[in-house]
Amino acid sequence: MDAGEALKQYFGFDRFRDGQEDIVSTITSGRDALVVMPTGGGKSLCYQLPALLLPGATLVISPLIALMKDQVDALRAKGIAADTINSSLSPAQQDERIAALSNGSLKLLYVAPERFGQRRFVEALSRANVSLVAVDEAHCVSQWGHDFRPDYLKIGRYVSQLRGATLAAFTATATPDVRADIVTHLALREPEIFVTGFARPNLSFRVVQAGRKMEKFRHIRKLAAEKKTGIIYCSTRKHVDEVFEEVQSWGVKVVAYHAGLSEEARNAAQDRFVGGKADLAVATNAFGMGIDRSDIRFVAHYEIPGSIEAYYQEAGRAGRDGLPGECHLLYSYADKRTQEFFIEGSNPGVDMIRLLWDFLRREADAQGEVQLSIGTMAEKLGIKNDMMLGSALSTLMKQRYVERFDISGLRAKGTRILRADLTGAQLDIDTRALLEKERRDFARLQAVIDYGTSGGCRQEWMLHYFGDENAAPCGCCDWCRRDDRQGVTHLDDEQFTVLRKALSGVARMSKRVGNDDWEGLFGLGKIADMLCGRQKGPMREHGLNKLSTFGILEAQGMDFTKALLDECLVMGLLRKSRDERPVVTLTKLGTRAMKGDFVPELLWPGPDGKPPMPAIMRGNDADLPLDGGADGKAKKRKRKAGELFEANAGKSPFENKKRKATQGAEGLDSDDAELFESLKRKRFELAQERGVPAYQIFPDSTLRTIAQTRPTTRDEALQLPGIGPHKASREFPPFAEIVKSWV
Repeated sequence: MDAGEALKQYFGFDRFRDGQEDIVSTITSGRDALVVMPTGGGKSLCYQLPALLLPGATLVISPLIALMKDQVDALRAKGIAADTINSSLSPAQQDERIAALSNGSLKLLYVAPERFGQRRFVEALSRANVSLVAVDEAHCVSQWGHDFRPDYLKIGRYVSQLRGATLAAFTATATPDVRADIVTHLALREPEIFVTGFARPNLSFRVVQAGRKMEKFRHIRKLAAEKKTGIIYCSTRKHVDEVFEEVQSWGVKVVAYHAGLSEEARNAAQDRFVGGKADLAVATNAFGMGIDRSDIRFVAHYEIPGSIEAYYQEAGRAGRDGLPGECHLLYSYADKRTQEFFIEGSNPGVDMIRLLWDFLRREADAQGEVQLSIGTMAEKLGIKNDMMLGSALSTLMKQRYVERFDISGLRAKGTRILRADLTGAQLDIDTRALLEKERRDFARLQAVIDYGTSGGCRQEWMLHYFGDENAAPCGCCDWCRRDDRQGVTHLDDEQFTVLRKALSGVARMSKRVGNDDWEGLFGLGKIADMLCGRQKGPMREHGLNKLSTFGILEAQGMDFTKALLDECLVMGLLRKSRDERPVVTLTKLGTRAMKGDFVPELLWPGPDGKPPMPAIMRGNDADLPLDGGADGKAKKRKRKAGELFEANAGKSPFENKKRKATQGAEGLDSDDAELFESLKRKRFELAQERGVPAYQIFPDSTLRTIAQTRPTTRDEALQLPGIGPHKASREFPPFAEIVKSWV
């Protein structure tokens, strides 16, 4: 069976999404890989499909039990042999599952990275026939990432002992520094690196200035009333409880989730939300990793997160079905104090690390083991912030002075000393690395502040942050869709000449670092002064008054020039750095416009810097010639109608409905919408009977397609995306009965 056949048989898809086929081909050929793919882009398929094609078993390393459970349940629903090992299982149960892996009766086994701290597990694993090791959420291996977990550092060391196993790492968010860390710490062997892009075109990002609690509640209530299903993220347990109490008073179905709740309460909350019994979840950032509910229509951040990486990953849980989703950041500068507290807690300092080490040596038994929780250790040392102590312990783990182990008979972890011969003063601690980590943590927080206060397209700003310099405005965020964008127009020859002059001035005040790459040297104010010929001290000091572009826009005036430069930032022709004193330079798109190779659409300012009125409206026929007029539009409509008629000729009614449904239409007409609701009710009944999340039967996107195409036979169902032979035989029949009665 080749990859395409397996894709259809097990996952019900006729074709791969962008990037998936090359990734699958690389992994099945035996090459290591690092895959950076946005949430909802289909990362899990990129290791699940190779698992079915490779001769041995696949080991999947994931950080959360809930994530593993969701994926295992979904695989089993497709008829794929999958299982998991976690701390809730007895040693005998764990041995049974490792034996199943060894004898070939399991294709995928999911484990947490903590398993690699257990010698018995590592020894048993070495005897199994493992063809592939897939590391999910691989950014957790990097201390420069937003979610560093020391247990991930063990993976590369032990996996390298598995003879012939391919290693593939997957993450949704990783800057270039984090990618380099992943390759190093997981010991990837000359990996093929795939960055499929971070853009989520179906998501609309918005920043809401909300300094007071009631402003935030008011906005969330309006958002929940309009969008129905969503996640509200809070930074602290206290705020989760406050927001949950408020939202619950609105009479909606809502759950709360944070680490202060019991495991039973957390599992119950997650099951209710994933199973569709609750519409809203109020949670800390631990909630959502691996949550595969596809119909989340909004994600709101009650407070600012600690990094753009964390924000983009959490916000990306909206709209995983490909339909529109809203991502709202309720911004208040005062909220940064909470994140500063977390940064201080995650950067303990050298003195704290040495203090903890000496304490561990004193408390250790004859085997060098300390069977105390982090909270108990903090209490004994008189340290109020046990988060800081946990971070000190993570540093000792990273430098291999200690390791963590499961305490026998208890659901708790102990600490094992590996170098008892050293005192705290003798530890070789990389002080420079600690200071650099603290600097980067604060820099990531500053990036969030910059995002919340900057102008320009929200998604483009974040894509630039992740290194995508070719990103363009998304067209659907609050900035791109603000009311005055209705004045956007095509540029005439005179306007285009003025724009090219402005861009040339920016180029003269930048440093060329490649053919179309520039490094900014000056801020927006100095650039505007130079273009308008202002005879100021800095102009002479830097020799800017001698540039060929000095005063080139003097006739247009300062108000116009500043407004034009601002508009160039909005439309992605210029970019602004995120330094304390930001500088401005050209993007690749701006370079093309400067050279005359690309004519952008801009909100052209008037002499006072404001757009002229009335403005030319941007419509659906923007690709028509400017002189096309009504006749041009009519010809375009006629041409499209002819193409549509020719494409549909000779096809069955079902095939034509399938074509319409798979072209990405977001809305349902009233009749289809009514059928869609009937299908959802049947799905809910089946989910209740089986005790599984509703999406495991069929996601909303599949039910929408069924409502639009109305298949009544197994063969027709097999033609739809997301329905393979297993689903068509097991899941589709009760839905077919509803469609038949509807028809």
